[in-house]
Amino acid sequence: MAPMRHSRRPTRRRRRRAAMVAGAVAIAVTAGGLGSGISLALEGGGSSGSSGSSPSRTVPAGSVSMKHLSVSAIANRVDPAVVDISTVLGYEQGRAAGTGMILTSGGQILTNNHVVEGATSIRVKIAGHPRAYRATVLGTDPTADVALLQVHGISGLPTVTLGNSSTVSVGESVVAIGNALDFQGPPTVTQGIVSALHRSITAGDSATGSSEHLTGLIQTDAPISPGNSGGPLVDPTGQVIGMNTAAATGAQGQQANNIAFAIPINTARSVVNQIRHGQASSQVHVGQRGILGVQVTTVREARQAVGQPFPFGPGSSSPTSIAPVSSGAAVMAVVPGSPAASAGIRPGDVIVSLDGSTISSPNALSSALAGDHPGHSVTVGWVDQAGNHHHATLRLAPGPPA
Repeated sequence: MAPMRHSRRPTRRRRRRAAMVAGAVAIAVTAGGLGSGISLALEGGGSSGSSGSSPSRTVPAGSVSMKHLSVSAIANRVDPAVVDISTVLGYEQGRAAGTGMILTSGGQILTNNHVVEGATSIRVKIAGHPRAYRATVLGTDPTADVALLQVHGISGLPTVTLGNSSTVSVGESVVAIGNALDFQGPPTVTQGIVSALHRSITAGDSATGSSEHLTGLIQTDAPISPGNSGGPLVDPTGQVIGMNTAAATGAQGQQANNIAFAIPINTARSVVNQIRHGQASSQVHVGQRGILGVQVTTVREARQAVGQPFPFGPGSSSPTSIAPVSSGAAVMAVVPGSPAASAGIRPGDVIVSLDGSTISSPNALSSALAGDHPGHSVTVGWVDQAGNHHHATLRLAPGPPA
């Protein structure tokens, strides 16, 4: 195992402190390298996932000429099917930007889950079209960091060609394409090589105590920047072999020299196929999520933040005190009119159980709510700031993806 390092997600150009999403607590990522660092452990092993089948253009090895293209030719071929994704983070009063790939002419778009996590509005800008189009989430797999979107109001779109990530080898040339730094105009294109395979990273945020473990990743030295997440990693034949998702940083938070990670396209395609077939699981969520309407962090971080400014809207601040418990999901804000607000949950309270199961952390709350849809009833237990225990049965409301 390599030494511990820090990493950041090249995802959101705008600022965010931490992703404490209403109800379904999102995996926390930093915005454009700002905010808390993400710890990164590199490990051997892992799997690229199964390829599956899909309506997108998938080209089996040997079915076409494998002629290598120049970087400019690759860009000309792939760019039309690369989209800019912009989101409104309504629960956090923020905005974000990322990248996506068009999989079908009808407008299905592949991106990272963390590009759209917490989004209450998603807009997609497509090359050659003057306006942005509304998009909705068809499904997500936060554990694999994959999301499938549907753009509305447009059809006849160009699509990317998906390759086979199981045939990728170390030393192979690659091109990374994406909405780097949310610049206007064509996507940013960078070149590099595959520097390692089957990498595993553990990404966590000290502000929320949440983390995720991604395995089987492709490591490259193609430079990527905030906004690149969800964009294609392309082989010399113009086929997509991966989806850019993270970049490493040094111990002090500075970006490391060209160490980036991509989700193998076979892994992403497997998740997409599950979503398309409505095959929900403990990892894959199909359709909208049900939310409680709370924004949470760990009890320890909540106590450290007592009374401090908190980025949940103009003039907002952290609670003045936290419930006297040692673990749970500490409530930092409650969405007005939400199920949690109606039940009487207040900032400073700590959620300690859901449907009779102990909630020891924000991650535990996220996992407990992961498969729930709007309208589903859950029984929530919490402790208020005075130390009193409460229970209530709530009907979950529609909310953003985790």
